[in-house]
Amino acid sequence: MAKVTVIGTTTWGMTLSYLMANKGLNVSLWARTPQEAQKIAQEGFDAVRMQGVKIPAGIKVTSDTSEAVDRAEAVILAVPSQTMRTNIRAIRKFLKSPVLIVSAAKGLELGSNKRMSEVIAEEVDRSLRHNICVLSGPNLYREILKGLPASSVIAAEKEDIANRAQKLLTAPNFSIFIQHDIIGVELGGTLKNIIAIGAGMIDGLGYGDNAKAAFITRGLTEMSALSLAMGASPLTLSGLSGLGDLIATCASSLSRNHFVGYELSRGKSMEEIRQALGSEVSEGVTTTAAVWDIAQHLRLEMPITERLYKVLYKGSDPGRIIAEILGIEGRHELAGHRWNLFSFLRRKGHQR
Repeated sequence: MAKVTVIGTTTWGMTLSYLMANKGLNVSLWARTPQEAQKIAQEGFDAVRMQGVKIPAGIKVTSDTSEAVDRAEAVILAVPSQTMRTNIRAIRKFLKSPVLIVSAAKGLELGSNKRMSEVIAEEVDRSLRHNICVLSGPNLYREILKGLPASSVIAAEKEDIANRAQKLLTAPNFSIFIQHDIIGVELGGTLKNIIAIGAGMIDGLGYGDNAKAAFITRGLTEMSALSLAMGASPLTLSGLSGLGDLIATCASSLSRNHFVGYELSRGKSMEEIRQALGSEVSEGVTTTAAVWDIAQHLRLEMPITERLYKVLYKGSDPGRIIAEILGIEGRHELAGHRWNLFSFLRRKGHQR
């Protein structure tokens, strides 16, 4: 029976463990400390975060890295983006070919501004780099735990690697499509978190669905422009890992990033919001800082990101900033400083 290792006892890590075990796989869920592993093994998943779901018999919780990773067909890293490098360093000496290395994190590393697949590639043996995959999509874990259907995308450079990962990770209520644009899939899942914070602010301010729809649409265009500048196809952003994830995260009160924006618009401080989130992480907060920095280096116009950065890091008033964003003087929808979206579409037209 195939074995899958999940690194990280985040809600997403535990949800993926639950999915894989329920389809009959042997699952090793790796915890950071023996105390954490023992607590989960004895008491089960966190009842509040995990909706009272019981640990399936196929899951073994351990803090022993060698035991967790040994003979695994795939290792899924479901950890916060800012701890990805630390976690991959902890397990890299146990990774042996032909293991699949799957990033299930959605963020950029502060300081380096690198995507998670880039962080992993820097830390693992060169022979394993072609086995790196990215899992991303509209995957609100609470709905998945209820057995509701969901879809995701697995991206890898080589088709055989993507197909292996797709076959291994597909579950009865979790369908997976394949992609080869790793950059686009990663950026879609990462950048939508910024827009979700703004969408939460709009809901908190009571600006209505028309304003929210306009904001999300402009946000998608901004996401596509940056993705193109960073080497992705902007068309990938119209797929599950872009538009799909953007809709789910901006529309749902289950989204942590939406929660952050909503609470900010209601006058809560970031410290109060972090306390309310507890052990959960809003990736959009750090992603906004990383993307703001990237935009400065690329001299890329990103009006939404730049303004949300002011709210999160400069203490600007959410009401004033959202009014600014919604009142930006209209131009052509694809026009922006150094966006190059026009030239991309012209190239695609010539290819046809």
